[in-house]
Amino acid sequence: MKHATFLEKVWFDEAVTCRSRAEIGIPEASGESFILHDGDTIASVQQAHREACEASWRATSSLGLEDWVYGYRRGPLPLRWVYLHVLRELAQHGGHADILREQILNG
Repeated sequence: MKHATFLEKVWFDEAVTCRSRAEIGIPEASGESFILHDGDTIASVQQAHREACEASWRATSSLGLEDWVYGYRRGPLPLRWVYLHVLRELAQHGGHADILREQILNG
């Protein structure tokens, strides 16, 4: 969930609003988004994700799929590409979680 929150903030805050990762309060490297900190709880991580999603909806509510976003490091991208990329990333990581779940259940 922490990495999913990072994805939301990279693609719908950094890319759409053009704010830097430092301004957003997220790590520069994506690998750091997997790290749990002492204050992290299931509730706090879930709440952070909900808030990131709500911010994403607000940031994109006035945009169409063919609109371009300019804040991502690779350069301008159509919003449609951003949505599809985030969907692919979430599906990929959901698959990872399913593999871990199966390993835990089947020992």
